Amino acid sequence: MTIPGRFLYDNYLGASLPATDIWYSMMHSLVSLHFLIRNQKITKLSNIIAISGLGSHAFRSFEERDGDHMWLRDSLPYDLTREDTLNPMARVMVYGYESCVANSNSFQSLEDLATSFYNSLLALAYTPTTRPIIFIAHSLGGLIIKETLITLSKSKNEDNLKLVKAVYGIVFFGVPHDGMDISSLIPMVENGPNRFLVESINRINSQILSIQRREFHTALGGEGDSEIICFYETEESRTAQKDKHGNWTMRGPRACLVTKSSATRCRSWEDGPEHTCAIARTHSDMVKFSRQDHEYDKSRERLRGLARRALMAQHRKRSAGAKYYVNRSATWEKLKMQLGFDQRPGAADARQRVSLFGLGGVGKTQIAIAYVYWLREEFPDVSVFWVHASTEERFRQSYAWIAEECDIPGRDDRKLDLLMLVKAWLEKKLKAQWLMVIDNADDDQLFFPLQQNIAHRLNEKLGRYIPECAHGSILITTRNKKAGLRFAQGRPPIEVGNMTSDESSQLMRNILENGDIRDDEISGLATRLENLPLALTQAAAFIQENTISISRYIRLLDESNVALVDRLSEPFETVGRDSDTPHAVTATWIISFEQIEKQDRFTGEILSLISLFDRQAIPREFITYYWQKKMVSEVDKPSQEVRVTKALGTLKAFCFISEAKDESLNMHRLVQLVARKWLAIKGEMAEFAQQALRTVSSAFPYGEFETREVCLKYLPHAFAVLKNADTASKAGKKARARLLHNIAGYFDYEGHWEEAEQYGIGAVKLRIEIHGEEHPDTLTCMGNLVTIYLNQGRLKEAEELGVDVMKITKRVLGEEHPDTLISMGNLAATYWNQGRLKEAEELAVDVVKIRKRVLEEEHPSTLTSMGNLASTYWKQGRWKEAEELAVDVMEITKRVLGEEHPHTLTSMANLASTYRKQGRLKEAGELDVDVMKITKRVLGEEHPDTLMSMNNLASTYRKQGRLQEAEELDLDVMKITKRVLGEEHPHTLTSMANLASTYRKQGRLQEAEKLDIDVMKITKRVLGEEHPDTLMSMGNLASTYLQQGCWKDAEELQVIVMEKSKRVLGEEHPSTLTSMCNLASTYLNQGCLKEAEELQVDVMEIRKRVLGEEHPSTLTSMGNLAATYWNQGRLKEAEELEVDVMEIRKRVLGEEHPSTLTSMGNLAATYSQQGRWKDAEELEVDVMEIRKRVLGEEHPDTLTSMGNLASTYSQQGRWKDAEELEVDVMEIRKRVLREEHPSTR
Repeated sequence: MTIPGRFLYDNYLGASLPATDIWYSMMHSLVSLHFLIRNQKITKLSNIIAISGLGSHAFRSFEERDGDHMWLRDSLPYDLTREDTLNPMARVMVYGYESCVANSNSFQSLEDLATSFYNSLLALAYTPTTRPIIFIAHSLGGLIIKETLITLSKSKNEDNLKLVKAVYGIVFFGVPHDGMDISSLIPMVENGPNRFLVESINRINSQILSIQRREFHTALGGEGDSEIICFYETEESRTAQKDKHGNWTMRGPRACLVTKSSATRCRSWEDGPEHTCAIARTHSDMVKFSRQDHEYDKSRERLRGLARRALMAQHRKRSAGAKYYVNRSATWEKLKMQLGFDQRPGAADARQRVSLFGLGGVGKTQIAIAYVYWLREEFPDVSVFWVHASTEERFRQSYAWIAEECDIPGRDDRKLDLLMLVKAWLEKKLKAQWLMVIDNADDDQLFFPLQQNIAHRLNEKLGRYIPECAHGSILITTRNKKAGLRFAQGRPPIEVGNMTSDESSQLMRNILENGDIRDDEISGLATRLENLPLALTQAAAFIQENTISISRYIRLLDESNVALVDRLSEPFETVGRDSDTPHAVTATWIISFEQIEKQDRFTGEILSLISLFDRQAIPREFITYYWQKKMVSEVDKPSQEVRVTKALGTLKAFCFISEAKDESLNMHRLVQLVARKWLAIKGEMAEFAQQALRTVSSAFPYGEFETREVCLKYLPHAFAVLKNADTASKAGKKARARLLHNIAGYFDYEGHWEEAEQYGIGAVKLRIEIHGEEHPDTLTCMGNLVTIYLNQGRLKEAEELGVDVMKITKRVLGEEHPDTLISMGNLAATYWNQGRLKEAEELAVDVVKIRKRVLEEEHPSTLTSMGNLASTYWKQGRWKEAEELAVDVMEITKRVLGEEHPHTLTSMANLASTYRKQGRLKEAGELDVDVMKITKRVLGEEHPDTLMSMNNLASTYRKQGRLQEAEELDLDVMKITKRVLGEEHPHTLTSMANLASTYRKQGRLQEAEKLDIDVMKITKRVLGEEHPDTLMSMGNLASTYLQQGCWKDAEELQVIVMEKSKRVLGEEHPSTLTSMCNLASTYLNQGCLKEAEELQVDVMEIRKRVLGEEHPSTLTSMGNLAATYWNQGRLKEAEELEVDVMEIRKRVLGEEHPSTLTSMGNLAATYSQQGRWKDAEELEVDVMEIRKRVLGEEHPDTLTSMGNLASTYSQQGRWKDAEELEVDVMEIRKRVLREEHPSTR
């Protein structure tokens, strides 16, 4: 629906011709539509179209009998005047058609006549105006009008609907709605070709008129939408009769040709006196009026009222159109300032050309219309011209109507350039101020084509026809910023963005006219439709037409993206949009897409491609990659950056994308969905989905620290292309598999192992489908899946898959292939985690031997395998062998790779760990400090290797009793991992557990408990209740409870951990045995000595069998059992075990190892309990002195040994020696551990 008066020129003052100067000679037969007066220097607000009856002349039918007064020309235009200005309110046209009765060669039916009339009316629809239309019809002419309007009302065509809605009134003179007396006409037509037409209007049983009457009843809408006035004859007419010469004359018997009943039987609600009126004339004379004619006065008054009400209806429509406009103050003020009509002449800010640009449907035309209405009110002397510029044809039509309406001389001269004629007339002949609105000027090449494309067609540049003069201004609306810039001669155009939420709310309330609408409903709808005015208007139309609530409409949108696009594709009517411009959002944007593609295929391809990525933060490098791949087959290779920049510039100019500061691109969600629909319509969705998939797949790296930020940036686009692409081709499947594999690697690195597994399995399945199980790419995927299972704690599945991979690689690639060795290493790691250290060792040894032979000893892969074997020795308690390997690896990596290479730093960290286990804490600390300093400098403070080095150093500080320094490091690591990796990343949880361990050592048990609970909750939620890390976190919390004396809480947790460890990891797994030891310790503290003994015996026997009698863990279990015997009073058995443990540790670990010293202290305690004070004293003195020398005088273990010796002195009655030691211990503990530490109290 179009706003009435959009093509405005109300104040045009041109030279007029004499009033008697009419278009044509009265003698000519008139066919089609003709103006009666050419030059009217007045505002013509309505169109009055008169059509004559059967056998009548289009002009003479309305001319007085025996005179030259033609009332439609000579009276009516001047009698229908506005009360305020006395200016005529209408222009009058007549329509002529072949209507002879006798001797006719025409066999046109009523439907044929209506079709011809419709074709003439189309000229009105093509104009930029929607003036109200009033029809005046005599006799058969009224039936032609009715038939035409019925056809138009059934049409879906915008122009046809535009015409129907423009019709406000019809004045019928003697129209035979129910038929007429044709008895005298039948002899005239005899059996001529027009007999069917005459018979169709017979008043007796005319089926045609009956159907027409029924269908016309609502063709113009309901009551109040239009008006019909029916005049009927009150004098009998002479009928046709042949004279003596055989000629037909109207001198036959008199008869009433059209009865009152037939003439007034139109619409049911218009049968009163205000809609019917008698004319005291015969049937043919009832439209012939003289200058002073009382019967004309009746017609004039009815027509005057009808014309006035038509204008009022037009005003109401314009007011109704106002509800589709919401003032957007910022844009409005800029527009007023730049056009400057309300400023003083020559104001600095005023421009002669101003452009509004923005996304299609954003409301540019509505703003322009509102400005025109404002201008008419404030400055009525300014003429306004509206030009449609969506196509060259529309532009030319608009100029033609300016020429026609303004009676520009020479407009009918085909030798003259009509466009140049209008331009010159506006610049030189029209002296008053004027504004031209050029609407929908989106195609810049239509007005300013590229020079190389049209060097031989310069005359076709439409831009040269845009007038430019001091008294004229141009307002352009365009979706294309480039066009806006060129139209405005380089001055920045005004961007019209989407509405604010408040503006959207006001628009919806205006349209729906419902005060009960909730704010949250409007806000929800506006958010989904991105505050786009056209989309909101379309939604409101659907809501009204289907009588549904906003919430129901939102539910329809939320069904799927397809549902949303379907809603955006619904046709609807709105005020203010050109009838040639689609009203649906989808169709509106598709026109722009096609225009872009037509001008530059590559830009259209880029639009298609990016619509299949995620709509936000689209990396520019995706576009570059696509261009590089495309140019492989292109001959001409212009600058890549320039080409891409131009393409993106066009899309930005049309507001389809925007660019962020980091050069990434963003796309409106609705634009993205419509672009995808466009691809589907063209049948190109599959092709571009594949292109998008290949683009992201090639760009997405495998996940690790160095690539994690890139992975995170690309991840939304990876999800999008995986969802959109239907990988039927082999190349597409390969790209999909590669992308799935790399995404799995990223999730694995980030600790999101459930997602890593999902994508890893997808990659494996696809690669098996493409290549089969034995292809290297497939095996690589399977190997990565083994690692994921390991991280998930799913050791059985990791083992099964790892064995399969190793067997296949050995068979297919050979035992010495690098991939085979990697698979062996992965399986060794699985065995290591399962506690199957012997099997892990065997595989690790094989890998080292082969790599040394094949790759040489100094190859990085060989060194890695040596490091892995050292870790196995370390786990086995074979510290000396672990140390020797670790030293070798470190020295070689330093020499080959350099002291700052990551592999060198890893080897140093491994050696430090070995020293820690050996109790060589000073050497471990020195290495840990060196590694941390180098990693900070080389890799950065937030690199995982740096954080690991800080963790290692904190661990050494804890063992050294330097708890304050350990705490500071633990806090730093936890803060960084939370910030960099997130609060739920496994590395973050490890750092939290480490800090909790330090708090426990410091006696800050409440703080430790809080951290332990947080870690346990997160691991349960993220990793699952049976993951090894979850079980470890539960064990840590139980340890805190144990130190707090919360025996029951500790026991409950430890029972759960033990049972789940047995089920998940197996009864002989090191972690299971540790959980049994912890529970035994709790039993011991609770006095449940029998239960403690049973558990400890089981643990000791399993460790002896699995790990060997001299493994550190075996010795620990023997010591624990000895402690139970001690508490049971079984001192002899305790002594025997403790002596064994001490002797073995001295031999295996050395006399100064912390564990050896612990066993010596335990034996001393047994001696004390046995009353063997001298033996106890000797051991305790040795322990104290060694700890002072090795650990330092302030180490917690040193202080413990001093306290034990003091206790022995007391037992011996050596009170002074005991007091001196106890005072020293208390003062050191207060200083080092703080007064609140449990050991200080």
